[in-house]
Amino acid sequence: MNKIVAMRLWRGLFVAVMLALLVLAVVYVTPLVYPFLIGWILAYALNPLVRFLQKRARFPRWLAVTFSLFLFVIVAVTIVSALITRIVTEVIHLSQSINGTINWWRDEFDKFINTPEMQDLINKISTFYNDNPKYQQPINNKIEDTAGLLAEASTNIVTHFFNGLTSILISLPNVLTITVVVLLASFFIGKDWQKHANVLTGWVPSGLMKSITTVWVDLQKALFGYLRSQFIMISITAVVVIIGLLLLGVNYAITIGLLIGLVDLLPYLGVGAVMVPWIAYTFIYGDVQLGIGLSILYGVILVARQMIEPKVLASSVGLDPLPTLIAMFVGLKLFGVLGLIIGPVSLVILFAFQRANVFRDLYQFIMRGAK
Repeated sequence: MNKIVAMRLWRGLFVAVMLALLVLAVVYVTPLVYPFLIGWILAYALNPLVRFLQKRARFPRWLAVTFSLFLFVIVAVTIVSALITRIVTEVIHLSQSINGTINWWRDEFDKFINTPEMQDLINKISTFYNDNPKYQQPINNKIEDTAGLLAEASTNIVTHFFNGLTSILISLPNVLTITVVVLLASFFIGKDWQKHANVLTGWVPSGLMKSITTVWVDLQKALFGYLRSQFIMISITAVVVIIGLLLLGVNYAITIGLLIGLVDLLPYLGVGAVMVPWIAYTFIYGDVQLGIGLSILYGVILVARQMIEPKVLASSVGLDPLPTLIAMFVGLKLFGVLGLIIGPVSLVILFAFQRANVFRDLYQFIMRGAK
């Protein structure tokens, strides 16, 4: 009996050490090789097009890979340039609109302050202030503290903005270098795809390779299915919002539509996190016509999602909202904004391992000493 327990403990310790080494490798090695991982993902994604060009157009492998990468770069640069140009234009107009709104609120505040009731209240406060010298110093201190906090907050906002802008400008050469490395890695990996696959296959024992293949097939379906379904849903949401805002005559429709499409990634909340406060604001602001239009648009979005989402998820592997929300929160705490993507993707990977019986096999490996 003691021997069985000792064997179980040894196997459990072995599994724990291997998992710890795997985690450490991911944490410390990934930052060093991530351009090559991205290059491998890009080569894998373009491989069907490369094969098509080889078979249909009779391209040599190197030419098919080169043409595929060139086509990818052209399409990516065109889309990104168009989006950036449009977004920058609309952000400039939006900032001007915000300035107009701020001026409107300032005028309304001035009108409110100049009303007889407020002037009477101000006079009473001024009289109280002058008639009670012992309260003057505490009041002055509070005013100075409040002014200091506002000045500090304003300074921090401006500082963070310019620091962020400076960081972006400084990182541009690094981004360009990484992009070149990714493209070169993708070219060399794609050109000798089968050769690299055979080398990797030769390194792994046949039994383990069978398990890895099973996990990879299920993971491929789950991960890419999840990403595909999310991309389809946020694209549909963004398109519906953009069309609706254009019909309503709302400015900056494309920028707002893209932002609402990204917000749609949030489970439970979704577009409601933006649309509901916006609708409430328009009614409070007095623009009843726009409020009604936005309410109808929000209803159309909800109905469209209820009709389309089951069909989209039927062909892919989605996640329940609650586990997704937990994964997003944990990812946000651990990795920042990028964790909103890392969390759900990690959850998909864990579910893929569970469906491929990886955890069951590990348990059986640990408990095998009982036989």
